[in-house]
Amino acid sequence: MDIGGGTQDILLWRAEQNLENAVKLVLPAPTQVAAARLARARAQGRDVFLHGELMGGGAVHKAVDAHLAAGLKVYATEAAAATFADNLERVQAMGIELAGQAPDTAQAVRLGDLDLAGLERALASFEVELPTRLALAVCDHGYSPGFSNRKFRFQMWRRFLDSGGGLADLISQTPPQDMTRLAALSRQAPGCLLMDTAAAAAWGALQDPAVAARAEGEGVCIVNLGNMHTVAFLVQGGRVLGIYEHHTRCLDTPALADQVERFVRGELSGEEVFAGRGHGAARLAEAPKGLPGPPVITGPKRRLASGLDWFTAVPHGDVMLSGCFGLLAAARSRFGEAAPLPAS
Repeated sequence: MDIGGGTQDILLWRAEQNLENAVKLVLPAPTQVAAARLARARAQGRDVFLHGELMGGGAVHKAVDAHLAAGLKVYATEAAAATFADNLERVQAMGIELAGQAPDTAQAVRLGDLDLAGLERALASFEVELPTRLALAVCDHGYSPGFSNRKFRFQMWRRFLDSGGGLADLISQTPPQDMTRLAALSRQAPGCLLMDTAAAAAWGALQDPAVAARAEGEGVCIVNLGNMHTVAFLVQGGRVLGIYEHHTRCLDTPALADQVERFVRGELSGEEVFAGRGHGAARLAEAPKGLPGPPVITGPKRRLASGLDWFTAVPHGDVMLSGCFGLLAAARSRFGEAAPLPAS
């Protein structure tokens, strides 16, 4: 499951089944689902009680703001309230009231990035069961009260690069320290494999044989144009040698082309990206200063690169499930299956 800000993309894979026949779903992201439930309660003039787990913000944060602006009350458990800020005093300053249980007048709305029970119910009507092993991806900004969560998240990427940048290290059963959204997933699905959505997209793009060949040769720049985040990886020989991350809403096509091309040449500073409301840019000393081939794109906002003559990755013939294919390939690699899947 690749859980983003716009959609949650789901692949149910079994070894004995042809991948093309596997169940594939593109559903509204959990934050969109929670926001829709809040909007319905707001239309009914109902106060709401938020419970469950910390989850991605985005749409649900805007829905809470709209609820409060309408003069309605929003109550939340501490666990659910952490969705909106790391500091619970900031949450209360927004107007959210902390509560351990739902007041009689409030409609309960569950938060959380994972709704396995709902997915099981939907699949049961088609006589489909969930596989027993889960690989999940979200974008986690981390726990950083009093410190920029943009800087905090990019520190995760810097640590990864400093540790060698191995592609295999991008998936784990243990959430990185202070990555609270990943930790919440681990609580909801003990033993699951965890990954960042951008890393899953990069692994997924590498399941396109043309992209894999470039990565094994001169190297390739893979750009995931997500609904919320744009992340580029310089990949060569099983290693990530550089990472650039921005907010997609802050970019237009000329800015995207300029920054990615300068990132590939080693001419883009992390300070410049951060000043533009992005996260940063970092490279290892051995990263190439330029690549012979164009960047490779994936993600739901690929249209942002329209007219740039960049290469679109099509792993297994499906541009929308790159993250799922990446999770599958990384998980199988972790379990010792050297050939992730036959190339389509």
